[in-house]
Amino acid sequence: MSGIVENVNDENYADFMQAQAAVVAYGIATCEPCKAYDPILETSARDHANIRFGKAKMHVPGKCRGIKKQHNFETYPTTHFYSNGTLLETKEGKLESTELAALIAQHFSFPR
Repeated sequence: MSGIVENVNDENYADFMQAQAAVVAYGIATCEPCKAYDPILETSARDHANIRFGKAKMHVPGKCRGIKKQHNFETYPTTHFYSNGTLLETKEGKLESTELAALIAQHFSFPR
């Protein structure tokens, strides 16, 4: 894992979810809360290099069609927490850094 926020799309989504620990945020370009969430995700990715962090840009034509078919998003951003292909939790809306850190600690119990 690299400590960066990866771009997630139909091509790499299945592999991304199979990580031991993965956090993916789904958003769109015109969403102000999505834009405000980006720096929080970037900081969390640097702080937790053993967790895969990703963003799925749902507005990019043809890149996330399969993801859209798998999930029904009512709110952006929406964040999923995965472990070894299992969806552990879904959180709608922008998460503050402390809330994201608490969810990471709750779901992924290994050192940073």
